[in-house]
Amino acid sequence: MTTFTINNLVRKNILDLQPYTSYRDQQNPENPVLLDANESPFGAHNRYPDSTQKKLKSKLADYKNISHKCIAVGNGSDELIDLIIRIFCEPKKDSILVMDPSFAMYGFYASVNENKVIKLNLNNDFEINKEYFFDEIKNSSSKVFFICSPNNPTGNSIGNLEFFIRNYDGIVVVDEAYIEFSKKDSALLLLEKYPNLIVLQTFSKAWGMAGARVGVACASEEIIKLINTVKAPYNVNSISQELIINALDEQEIFNENLKNILTEREWLENELKSVPCVNKIFPTDANFFLIRFKDTEGIYQALLNENIFTSKRTPHIPKCIRINVGSRDENLKLINVLKNINS
Repeated sequence: MTTFTINNLVRKNILDLQPYTSYRDQQNPENPVLLDANESPFGAHNRYPDSTQKKLKSKLADYKNISHKCIAVGNGSDELIDLIIRIFCEPKKDSILVMDPSFAMYGFYASVNENKVIKLNLNNDFEINKEYFFDEIKNSSSKVFFICSPNNPTGNSIGNLEFFIRNYDGIVVVDEAYIEFSKKDSALLLLEKYPNLIVLQTFSKAWGMAGARVGVACASEEIIKLINTVKAPYNVNSISQELIINALDEQEIFNENLKNILTEREWLENELKSVPCVNKIFPTDANFFLIRFKDTEGIYQALLNENIFTSKRTPHIPKCIRINVGSRDENLKLINVLKNINS
């Protein structure tokens, strides 16, 4: 890629913004009398959270082996996706590049911001075709390229990831919501090499904390400063911050849960192979399977009739349903219903 200069990509009005700063969060006094923020003096959660998330970022820095200055924390990855688009894309003018099929929220937030969404069609193996990639970046002027790897809803990791980061002259966002389920290396290892790279991760999937709504962006200090400038002052609440800190202190629980999910994924795949109504199980590096069925509509409705909720991907991905790995009891119920459909 050409010489990367962050200021050439950022919206000019964003460069002029001054971040909200809480004087309280810049200090570390003992036994302070807090009369600055119009809070109630009563209640279990009466104080605003640390707007800089110092303790949480310190824990994350140790866990991910990067500087705390290279970490931003969001109210889920969704907030971070929205912020990235608003930082780099001028409304009604700029565009983003997304894989198709992929996570729908990239396009959603771009549309909210009145940015065009350019779709890069994946091949039959749900990989990025290099020729299509070069055609798109030559014929369009997108500012941000979102790469979901492992990809939702297909489940596969994107091959030649570094190639696409190296050859894109804008911001590349690698969304690693499912990276813990994969044997592939994280793109975090590429951060120092590529200043245009942002890596998103989450506590909603493998960590089993979707209700806490905590996402993490890792990037250069320059990019993280921009995210911290634009984000809401108290975007991650105190309870969620504490939950994540505690989870990072108890990684053996995470390790055990991850091991169980991977065991269930293997068991479920083997069982699905013996189900008559299954046409194809696509390879996965995530905690879900994309499955092609003989009668997608009928199977989807049959599962709903048994209160089994799945994600129908047809017609966008013909005849396919995305089904995530549950507990053994949940997986058994799924398999039993599927086997009885054609019995």
